[in-house]
Amino acid sequence: QVQLIESGGGLVQAGGSLTLSCAASRLAFSSSAMGWFRQAPGKEREFVASLSASGDSTYYADSVKGRFTSFRDNAKNTMYLQMNSLKLEDTAVYYCAARNYPRATSTLTSFAYWGQGTQVTVSS
Repeated sequence: QVQLIESGGGLVQAGGSLTLSCAASRLAFSSSAMGWFRQAPGKEREFVASLSASGDSTYYADSVKGRFTSFRDNAKNTMYLQMNSLKLEDTAVYYCAARNYPRATSTLTSFAYWGQGTQVTVSS
């Protein structure tokens, strides 16, 4: 059974930085596109970033472009999300996801596997 485990969430002041990690197991990681999504209280889960299996192609939501960077280490079966210049509106539970295809996509329903999520709270 595929497992995705996020870590690195926490409480940070606005303008600060956090790096999330997503460790995958029992997944053909180097053949799987990965994604980051987030869900704020009372809102639907939304796309944040997606990486192709090779990591050569990366897509970001407009709301995080220029502030967040996602990358992966296929040797370690791990994906990362570097978050800089955090804003109050970035507060959410962040989920990593994997799909059975190498091409990156922002479509939530294209991802077959999900982690349990990690809370990111940005304070003023």
